[in-house]
Amino acid sequence: MAWLILVLSGMLEAVWASALSASDGFKRVRPSILFVVAMLASMAGLAYAMTTLPTGTAYAVWVGIGASLTVVWAMITRKEPASIARICLLVLLVGSVVGLKVVS
Repeated sequence: MAWLILVLSGMLEAVWASALSASDGFKRVRPSILFVVAMLASMAGLAYAMTTLPTGTAYAVWVGIGASLTVVWAMITRKEPASIARICLLVLLVGSVVGLKVVS
């Protein structure tokens, strides 16, 4: 159960990171509210997962999922360029996250 909550929390990290960017320095209300709600839920899930998972592994997995999904979303929405090198590095990052799960 902790792993599922950790994965969902990592996904919420991507939501709050994207909402933070869309909030335009907290000038836009809806993205700002989404940022706060997603961040609180993400942190709560991470805290829960850390009660049973090793802290370093949980944090690395949480950050890896959040960072990967944030970059993928930015590429899909064309806010960041997609390139073979970037995609290969994302695959390496996801592979590292999976590797941490396997050895933990």
